[in-house]
Amino acid sequence: MQTVKRKKKYNVKDSKELFIKDCLKAGLGINHVELLETIANRVNEAFDFSVTCGAEYRDVPPVWFGGHSVARTYVTKNMTGADIIHPMAAFVEKLPGCKLLTRTKMDDFVMSEDGMSVVGVSARINYRFDSKLLSDDIENKTGEKKVYRAKKGVILASGGFCADKVFRKLQDPSLLEDADTTNHLGATAGALLKAFQIGALPVHIDWIQQGPWASPDERGFGTAPLMNQGLFKYGICVDVRNGKRFMNELADRKIRADAEYVILKEAPKAYPISFGTYNTFTVELYPIMEKALQSGVMKKFDTLDALAEHYKIPATALKETVNKYNEDAKNGVEDAFKKPSLKDMKGKEPIEMKGPFYAVRLVPKPHHTMGGLKIDTKARVISANTGKPISNLFAAGEVTGGTHGASRLGTVAIADCLVFGMIAGENV
Repeated sequence: MQTVKRKKKYNVKDSKELFIKDCLKAGLGINHVELLETIANRVNEAFDFSVTCGAEYRDVPPVWFGGHSVARTYVTKNMTGADIIHPMAAFVEKLPGCKLLTRTKMDDFVMSEDGMSVVGVSARINYRFDSKLLSDDIENKTGEKKVYRAKKGVILASGGFCADKVFRKLQDPSLLEDADTTNHLGATAGALLKAFQIGALPVHIDWIQQGPWASPDERGFGTAPLMNQGLFKYGICVDVRNGKRFMNELADRKIRADAEYVILKEAPKAYPISFGTYNTFTVELYPIMEKALQSGVMKKFDTLDALAEHYKIPATALKETVNKYNEDAKNGVEDAFKKPSLKDMKGKEPIEMKGPFYAVRLVPKPHHTMGGLKIDTKARVISANTGKPISNLFAAGEVTGGTHGASRLGTVAIADCLVFGMIAGENV
């Protein structure tokens, strides 16, 4: 299989056990392990299936995301999820009898007379989404009502609810109601709530992950997360108030977001920054760097003094931080935050003191909702009333809960969606 061949080609020493161990550490041990095992057992098939559908991946060494013990992520041609979704959608459209409906909103499930089985869905076609209305969209009356009978079953893959300002705040009141999210405006809880109403079992609903690599200088996801993918590996993050590091830049997302929140709660506008030099970035990020510089979300400085002056950072303290970081890496000494990637840098300086330096301001943004519907390893939705699968109802992806525990590791959502989407298709 391609992932196995790539691991051998790039000498990636990984295992199912290590992957699950990493996920449990980030998830604070509350993950439903049987779901992680299912992903690990079938991710190679899912990868190959996406390639069969037309997804293209870069034949480059895997990328190291925060919280992972090794570099294990293969990136697509343009480094976006759309590189997987678009060819898959085109693949489906070519299958006999398959049609994708856009601008179509699922309103409710249609149940059998005894209320035990899902037999279809009610929906509205020609629907016009209006983000100004309530999160559950009860005021939106647009669209033509339709009822679709399910011949074999319904697979719910409606995603998470990070853009649902009302529902997410009910789950986690610490979230600011107007906090920007990395998600699209349609990432609301409507379909999830309908599933609860027919008895689906909820899991981990109040665990909402913040993306620690987002920036206050752009809306939504933007380019900052991609830039910080490079900056976090070998570059550093500093508190602008004192010029000191405050976290392991390759820790899992929850650890990093929590560390950033400590600063922002004390000084709401003291956005920490991540920065590094040109050698910090991998080659696939070079084309995106120009876009980030043009938009202003990333800034370039010829010297550390210029960077310090721009962000009002004590210059002497900043230079001491960088020098200590470089010395630890060069001498093979474990740094104060036990950053794992520095073991690759013995004899080298991660941040080249000659510059230029590239920097991004940071703010955590609601990114992924850990909780959702309880499913079994066959992607069947479990009933809270009976403890057994709800007949003819399956689910996959972020609408489900339990897999990631308290916090998801980067890129594992893609494996989760592909594996359980594939399994739901097999079992429906």
